[in-house]
Amino acid sequence: MQPRNMSMRGVVDLAAVKAAGEAAQKAEQSRAERARQVAAGGAPPAPESLVVDVTEETFEAEVVQRSAEAPVVVDFWAEWCGPCKQLSPILERLAEEYAGRFVLAKIDVDANQMLAAQFGIQSIPSVMAVVAGQLVPLFQGAVNEAQARQYLDQLILVAEQRFGITGLGAAEAGEPGEAAAPAVPEDPTLVAAHDALDRGDLGGAIQAYRNVLADRPGSEEAKLGLAQAELLQRVRDKDAQAVRKAAAEAPKDVQAQLDAADLDLVGGHVEDAFGRLVDTVGRTAGEDRDRARVHLLGLFEVIGAEDPRVAKARTALARVLF
Repeated sequence: MQPRNMSMRGVVDLAAVKAAGEAAQKAEQSRAERARQVAAGGAPPAPESLVVDVTEETFEAEVVQRSAEAPVVVDFWAEWCGPCKQLSPILERLAEEYAGRFVLAKIDVDANQMLAAQFGIQSIPSVMAVVAGQLVPLFQGAVNEAQARQYLDQLILVAEQRFGITGLGAAEAGEPGEAAAPAVPEDPTLVAAHDALDRGDLGGAIQAYRNVLADRPGSEEAKLGLAQAELLQRVRDKDAQAVRKAAAEAPKDVQAQLDAADLDLVGGHVEDAFGRLVDTVGRTAGEDRDRARVHLLGLFEVIGAEDPRVAKARTALARVLF
């Protein structure tokens, strides 16, 4: 399971880190209001539609505002897009099945070109999510139902554990009188490391995660936290325009490619980051090749071994190495 207070694997968003506490508070207030209505003898609010068509005019209300209570999965599609017609029914069916744990917002890119441009949509289908007002890239292209479930389950878990967002009507989902599962005590050393990361104290977070790993080398949560904190520290003071210019002008400059790959990953362009470093490994040799390879393996840690993009990149890496 995804640890509490950690960014979603594959997404490193400082704005989301800072918004976590505020989003959790808003979600808790919403749940408390529903509970007060029920206690006063009224019925809980009826669930809103779980699949909505969104336009530029309704985006703020249907996506941004609703994302304070449930993850909003945004499906960018068009009538002429064949793969969209394969993917959209899967997402719609899962939205109904998940019964409010996420909301599906469908955006026709032809009718809403400004939204598509703002999201940087270059091909469809493209699927993103908004959680507590924060953008979370999910995947591009048509995926099968099993893959879609994997992305959705991870998104829902992060929304709950990081932002306190449990979905529409989640408080009424259980049977009457059903006891909540006992909370698992949190490791105070990991909590301290997470708190440092939330504050933007990257140096403190790095040291805290290293301290955890010194005692428990097998802690996957600490490994993920350390990889994210180190990545954020590497890019914090970088001039993105200068980094990308250097990488474009010097494809054989390993450091330039490492810096650009870091920026790609922080921006949510996971496959671009991986592809850049696989290409760098393929065109270099000796110490340069090993630097690029080791750096790529470090980015795999940020995303997580279970992510299909990691498996695909590992296969590509093996091809250029052997």
